[in-house]
Order: sequence, then structure tokens, then C-alpha cells
Amino acid sequence: MMAMTDDCCLYFCGDGYGLDDFQKMMTMLVEREDSQYSYKNTLVAKDCNKVVGISVSYDGGQLHELRRAFIEDAKEYIGKDHSGMDDETQAGELYLDSLAVQPEYRRQGIAQKLLLATKERANRLGLPCVGLLVDKNNPVGEALYTSVGFRYVNDSHWGGHPMKHLIL
Repeated sequence: MMAMTDDCCLYFCGDGYGLDDFQKMMTMLVEREDSQYSYKNTLVAKDCNKVVGISVSYDGGQLHELRRAFIEDAKEYIGKDHSGMDDETQAGELYLDSLAVQPEYRRQGIAQKLLLATKERANRLGLPCVGLLVDKNNPVGEALYTSVGFRYVNDSHWGGHPMKHLIL
């Protein structure tokens, strides 16, 4: 959830549901093996035994299969049917869904290391690139991505926000 704004999280919630409900659902999705947010799709940066950053990525060609868990859990835990949700990725890229670093660990190169490790993961999986969407109103995020070599591909719209599609 740290990778999204509270407003973005609430955008996905049905009437009468809030951030606590969204967090409960996301926690369950991380614990599943068949979810786009699964621990199996997560790279973790640690300081001693403390998780200080994460990168969640998956094969864009598996989006619909992996998204099923989100759609099912969203109906149950946040009261909204997202079965008609737009695709944010496609086959041929390792989609970087989420990148987050704990606030006290930012500006130490952790996000850059996670991005490079995500590119290595794409290489190991035989995928030609890492793709992501960055909010057009997030110039700091865009600067981070371009600093490690991501480049603009096209405009997109997802989660109620105008986005840019970047690849590395």
C-alpha cells in the first residue's frame, strides 16, 4: 500500500470500506501463491532482519491468471467488483507492480538496487524488459526510474490516474 497513495487505495474500495479493509485484503493476497501480489513475486531489501524495501513484479503475460485472486478478494473484502479492470501490462514484460522503501531508508540507493534486481529477474525469466506505470503527477518517481535507464513508451490511464508507461 505504501507504493500507492491512500486515495488510490480508496479508489479500489466499495462504499463503506476503507484502508483497514484494503490492508486486510492486500495482506491475504501477499500470503497467496497465485496472486500478482504474492510473496513469490516479491524481492525484499533488508537491514539486518528489518524489511526496508520491496519490489513486486510478475510476468505481464500472466496478468489475467494472477489477477483472479485480486478480483475474488476485492468482492469479499472491499466490496467492489473489479472484473472489468483495464490491463496495466501485457505479455513480453516483467511488470513492476509495486516498489516501496520505508521512509527512513529513502535516498540511500535501495530503490535503485531493487530496480536493478528486478531487471536481473526479468533476464532470468527470459523477458526482454521490465515495464511499469508511473503516475504523471509523480515526477520524483519518474526521475528515479529514468535514473536507472527506464524510458518512456506511451501514455496510459490506470487506477483513476493518468500514467506513463516506461520500460527498462
